Amino acid sequence: MIARLPSLSAFSTFEAAARHQSFTRAAEELRVTPAAVSYVVRELEAQLKVKLFHRTKRAVRLTQAGEILNVTVSSAIESIGHALERVRSLDGHPVVKVTTTPGIAMKWLVPRLNGFLEKFPDVDVRVDMSHRPVDLMREDMDIAIRFGTGQYPGLQVERLLSDKIFPICSPKMLKGPRPLRHPRDLRHFTLIHVDWQAQGATWPTWQMWMTAAGITGIDTTRGIHFDQGVMAIQAAIDGQGVALGDSSLTGTDLAQGRLVRPFALALDAPARFAYWIVVPPHTAERPLVNAFRDWLRSEAAMMEQAKPKPSDRQRAQRSG
Repeated sequence: MIARLPSLSAFSTFEAAARHQSFTRAAEELRVTPAAVSYVVRELEAQLKVKLFHRTKRAVRLTQAGEILNVTVSSAIESIGHALERVRSLDGHPVVKVTTTPGIAMKWLVPRLNGFLEKFPDVDVRVDMSHRPVDLMREDMDIAIRFGTGQYPGLQVERLLSDKIFPICSPKMLKGPRPLRHPRDLRHFTLIHVDWQAQGATWPTWQMWMTAAGITGIDTTRGIHFDQGVMAIQAAIDGQGVALGDSSLTGTDLAQGRLVRPFALALDAPARFAYWIVVPPHTAERPLVNAFRDWLRSEAAMMEQAKPKPSDRQRAQRSG
């Protein structure tokens, strides 16, 4: 039995060194020198009377004793962080912290947030936008909306939205001296592309859509190319051309008239990919997190019910 425990700062330094397997990278995270990290670890080893790291010229790795200690220390530091966050929230409004990509935040989540706040007016919603998936087991977030395959070990996952892909454009492109009326007319318009591939899957392309529509003789490689769907959508809103938009991100712009669907033909997004609700175990039973999750489900269900039906002109074009 250890009569006197080492300091929390010593354990924090040990945890950072163990996680990075490097005193140098741990020092960068902690904003100290590598020598300081090495000194703290040596002091901890001396106090515990056990070697925690095997040291080489290029790296460090945990000993068996270090592995055992790291499991408990990592869990304890994580638990302390969650407890501190709960303590800080006692004097203020209840908070739900959501992380997602900029595209789904700007085009799907934020336009709908008033609906949640009307139901829960005393709740603060904090939205983190990042292309980098946030580590929900370590970072201070309650819930995530992620685009991917849904394979997130250790987290609670459920499908939120699946996508259909279809042409979108500004309403003004349906008017004027050369209006967009038939898929063949696309030869006269700039095509806006989303260049995206992952895990062997390709996002539907203009060539795929033209083939499905039975259209030939159009160079489907020309135009403007983006690597993010939200950028293609904005270019279409600005009248820069005709884009292939996805149903999840274009719903609000279509409903408010900033975009139109000139043709009804739609392609399925890659089957393995969708938007997912992702919740870490330590927040899964919080009533506020569950309320936000229920609200996300209801918004997705309403969106599914409100999908626009093809107009008579669109049906005629699709069958012709």
